[in-house]
Amino acid sequence: MKKRESFASKWGIIFAGLGMAVGTGNIWRFPRIVSQQGGGAFIIAWLFFLFLWSIPLLTIEISIGKKTRLGVIGSFREIMGEKFAWMGTFVAFVTTAIMFYYSVVTGWCIKYFIATSLQGLINKESSEFWYSFTSSWEPIIYHFFAISIGAFIIYAGVVKGIERVNKFLIPSLFILLIIAGIRAITLPGAFQGLDFLFSPNLSKLADYKLWLNALTQSAWSNGAGWGLILTYAVYTHKKENPILTSTTLGLGNSLASLLAACAIIPTVFAYFSTQNFSHEKVLDVMKSDNQGLTFIWIPKLFANVPAGSFFLALFFLALTFAAFSSLISMIELVTRIFMDTGMTRKKSVSLVAIFAFFFGLPSAISMGFFNNQDWVWSLGLMFSGFFFTVAVFKYGPRQFRKEVVSLPEKAKITGKLFDIVVCVFLPLQFFAMIFWWFWQSYSSDPENWLKINAKFSVGTVLFQLTVAIFIFILMNSIITKRIEHTPDEL
Repeated sequence: MKKRESFASKWGIIFAGLGMAVGTGNIWRFPRIVSQQGGGAFIIAWLFFLFLWSIPLLTIEISIGKKTRLGVIGSFREIMGEKFAWMGTFVAFVTTAIMFYYSVVTGWCIKYFIATSLQGLINKESSEFWYSFTSSWEPIIYHFFAISIGAFIIYAGVVKGIERVNKFLIPSLFILLIIAGIRAITLPGAFQGLDFLFSPNLSKLADYKLWLNALTQSAWSNGAGWGLILTYAVYTHKKENPILTSTTLGLGNSLASLLAACAIIPTVFAYFSTQNFSHEKVLDVMKSDNQGLTFIWIPKLFANVPAGSFFLALFFLALTFAAFSSLISMIELVTRIFMDTGMTRKKSVSLVAIFAFFFGLPSAISMGFFNNQDWVWSLGLMFSGFFFTVAVFKYGPRQFRKEVVSLPEKAKITGKLFDIVVCVFLPLQFFAMIFWWFWQSYSSDPENWLKINAKFSVGTVLFQLTVAIFIFILMNSIITKRIEHTPDEL
């Protein structure tokens, strides 16, 4: 029996888990969404769903990984039985599909850090620079660099690679965000941004859209339901507390999001305080998509800040660290699945790197393809989270928390809360998100919402997800037979 790798200390899973959770979504999506949804009121709803969606799912994932000591596919097989292992395959595939284009995003971050530091990006017209870059061959080169660096880290192993790198990346990322935030709030007019961010208009809590946006942000930004923290949990020690760990990760990820918002939103307010200020102008900036806000507007904002080039470089360095910490967790997820078939780590990660580079090429070449994949597999994550809930139902919620989560019998209140959240709130939240997403897609484009060849439509999502699920069900027995039944020895 092979000896299984494990984290060297109890902090290994914390830093690795924070690296998994804290990504570009914290830095470019959260500030944009919180601004669009009215600031402080949104934060209240967002924190509410942290405890009703993200932390419960993270707890489930950590518990499963710790119990089975197998990757996502093997874990679903052990928890649900061989007939349902295709659900684990689907979860793994969704995250893998995201990895293909997320490596492209990581490449963008590297490029913009270099361009800011060495090429005087802050003095260039940011829109022209962005469109010139994305229409060239450069994204392919930086996509290659991102995958190569990520694969090299995973190649080094759990302790020398994942744990060591995250112990550097995560503290560095938080320090960079704190520095950027301090600089932002010292700008003229910045306190209007802080007031907007942290002074809740409680009347907005009556708007159901705010709650649904808060739920989707929590679902997408904490890494819950991706299978990533399950993979890292394979390398934890037997005494690991899933509830304590998941709560720590959820709160740490939320802190990173708030720090990013404190860096970006006050800077936007400060920028417009020198002009004819209005909240509408601020919201116009924050309504830009993730790419538009980050790679077009952020350089414009920092161009008006003293020592702006230095702080812009810090921003893109932080974004690069966040991107890499998440990318390596995605590479490890797929690597672990290959290792479960009996492959060595070195051979597994080599195969993953090659596949990731070639399957990421379409997203590196075409922004249209990139946006379509982001649209499709972001929704796929909702189904991934739901499949984890189904896994607990199949196992039996009470039995799951006793045997897998290992909650002691004396923790009766915690146990009952767990059962209620898993049996009631997680399914309700999933169906609320799906229904709302379908309605939004239909109402925004009634004529094209079911067209398969439309870039942003229900049709293209349903087609790709259905094809994937159909293939995984057909190949279920073949795939599960490749997974070893006995995990590596601790």
